[in-house]
This record gives sequence, C-alpha cells and structure tokens, in this order.
Amino acid sequence: MDAGTDHDAEGVETEVLLAGCAAGDRSALARIYAAEAGRMLGVAERILKRRALAEEAVQDAFVQIWRRADSFDPRLGRGRSWIYAILRNRALNILRSEARTDLVEEPDDLERPSEGDDPETMVLKLSEASALRRCLERLDTRRRAALVLAYTEGLSHGELAGRLGMPLGTVKSWIRRSLSTLKECLG
Repeated sequence: MDAGTDHDAEGVETEVLLAGCAAGDRSALARIYAAEAGRMLGVAERILKRRALAEEAVQDAFVQIWRRADSFDPRLGRGRSWIYAILRNRALNILRSEARTDLVEEPDDLERPSEGDDPETMVLKLSEASALRRCLERLDTRRRAALVLAYTEGLSHGELAGRLGMPLGTVKSWIRRSLSTLKECLG
C-alpha cells in the first residue's frame, strides 16, 4: 500500500468514526482521540505557545467533535480536516481571550465580580493606583461597561449586544476600539 492509499484509508476511518460519534458511540471518539490527540496537541502548541493552553484547546476540541459529529458532511471535506478546523478555531478563540487577559497587569488586579455587581462597581474595585483603572476611566461609560462585562463575564459580542440592547455591529466596534484605546494607554 503506498502513502497516498494509506492516507485515504485514515481519512475514511476518521469519517466512519465521526459517524459513530454522531450515533453516540463513545468508543469511536476514544479511537479518534488515540489516533489524533498527539498531533492535535502539537498543532495547538504551535498556535498557542503554551502547553497548558494547548491541552485545553485539544480537550475543548474533542468536546466539540463529540457534540457536533452529526454536522460533519463527508461531501464537504475530509474528517481529519474537519477535526483540525475545530481545533484551530478553538485555539484561536483561546488566543483572543488570552489577549484580553494580557491587558491586566496583575491577575488579582481585577477582583472576581460579586453577584449583582455592575460594571462601574467592578471598575471601582480596582486599586486607585492601578494603570488599568486609570485607563478604563478614560473610556465612555457605556463602552467601559461593555468591555468590563466582556472581560469579567466572558460574554460574546452577541450576548453583550442583547444584554445592552445595542446593535451587534456597534458592540463589536466599541470592544475593538476600547481594547485599542486601553492598549495604547497601558503601553
């Protein structure tokens, strides 16, 4: 069997295993894990540069593979490509969320929000000497609220738009501009 045929056999096997996952066969997921987890960890480490984050990305990817196996369509591409696309997307999402946490000088700089804390209360919990607090206070109140909610509660743009009663495009623009302003201020 030549290398091309072996690669095709792996692809067909992955597609069969994905069909098994879609049918609820946990052993199919375990076989995909056994075959791909090592390579997936290497790919995730190249993207994320940190092993702990790479392991998180691989674990999250396998959860998504299990949950979404029924959405895989072999007419649209290979099973392995689909799996690695899920991994790549998860790793990039982790990178984006890590970029948000890089804005905080000290992890304890921003206390965990208490139940019922509004964004302004959260900003006030920051030390008065904190560069982050000074920079946040320069932002418009509504933009600051959107950014603080996104960071402290992990809300997506869509969730923020719904919570604030604002159009999605506006919220995306606010977050992008506010992060840019904070980076400049903290730089």
